[in-house]
Amino acid sequence: MWGAAHEAACFPGPTVFFFDRRADRAQNRATRTLPMKLVFSETQSDYGRYLYPYVVWALPEPGERPADFFRRGFLPASPHLDCYYLCRNLRLPLAGWRPNSENRRILRKGAGITATLMARGEFDCSPARRAAWLAFAEARFGAGVMPRERLDTLLSAPVITHLLHFTDADTGAELGTVLLYLEEPAVAYYYYAFYDLAGRERNLGMYMMTRAAQFFAERGVAHLYLGTCYSERALYKTRFDGIEFCNGFRWSADLRELKYQLTRDVNGVGRHLLDVPEYRDVFYGGSLPALAAASAFRLAPETVGAA
Repeated sequence: MWGAAHEAACFPGPTVFFFDRRADRAQNRATRTLPMKLVFSETQSDYGRYLYPYVVWALPEPGERPADFFRRGFLPASPHLDCYYLCRNLRLPLAGWRPNSENRRILRKGAGITATLMARGEFDCSPARRAAWLAFAEARFGAGVMPRERLDTLLSAPVITHLLHFTDADTGAELGTVLLYLEEPAVAYYYYAFYDLAGRERNLGMYMMTRAAQFFAERGVAHLYLGTCYSERALYKTRFDGIEFCNGFRWSADLRELKYQLTRDVNGVGRHLLDVPEYRDVFYGGSLPALAAASAFRLAPETVGAA
């Protein structure tokens, strides 16, 4: 059994990385100077292929807001906003954003639909509404993906601050509701959407997402976050000009890069992405230094040189 002195020397404590504030300041001049505390949770390895994966978690420090984590590529891992995970997620910059021809076509289909933003405490999450949302989740996401307990937890946790509610302006009929995390002016997080599946001729699901982009652009929100993209089925979220995705070390607006990663996912390529020469050649000129320069994460100074 190792002694305490030996253990302290070999394992000096968790490695801490921070987000490079030069990149942060370019995006937000008023950003805080607090470091981001990251921890690395080991997941299944493949020793034969030299793959030793870690899931990157971020834990809030005093004074940090959820918007700080969204901006750096993390999404909430807990409805209580006390843990976040780095993932391939999508965001739409809204400053100066305008609907493209496809977006305008979708918006025309929704003519006569009213969108109303309400704080969670102002919205009546009645048993009838919850039952309708659960029935939608069963049909759309699959059995057991959204059990009643999970929905109840979300609706009572800080990850849901607002709801964007859609109704027919002529009849008053309820058409759909989006559960949101809203932290203005930085973040609108389009978390879960529930809608009438009978409204497919109006492309209701896509209309709600497109209208949300328009709605929050008009309110001056910086980014609309649209969740993850790990399959081609999720590419419908990329039908907006200027959409970006987190590739693990920076935000990228190159959809060729996103589709390259999706193809790798389907084919089950057994090498980690940054070790693939083709990826480096196509998107970063073959240069590891160029790729590293694009990353905004840095080793915290106090951990450099630790034994």
